[in-house]
Amino acid sequence: MLLERAGAEEAGIGQLVSQLAGDAREAAQAEIALVKARAAFAATRYKWAAVYFGAAGVLALAALIALLVGLIMTLATLIGPGWATLAVVVGVLVIAGILGLMGKAQLTRKAAS
Repeated sequence: MLLERAGAEEAGIGQLVSQLAGDAREAAQAEIALVKARAAFAATRYKWAAVYFGAAGVLALAALIALLVGLIMTLATLIGPGWATLAVVVGVLVIAGILGLMGKAQLTRKAAS
């Protein structure tokens, strides 16, 4: 009777260890599925944010172009269309050059730190 009881306990422990291993595998698979779901959610969120930022950038560029055209048309009544275009283009290139130099200075300062 004692031997039967010892055999039953060993089978019970073996079964528990097997069940523990199966539960651990299921828990790991559930964690992996959770991480995948979170990553997919974040990717979707970032994708739509990029779409909205892209649309905002396009609209801002269109507004800037409209502003520059308006500036050319306004100056054209004073100095003529050719000179107005030249003045606006040179002015915008000067601003772009200054911004480019400021960006270069930022990179140089970061590298030196």
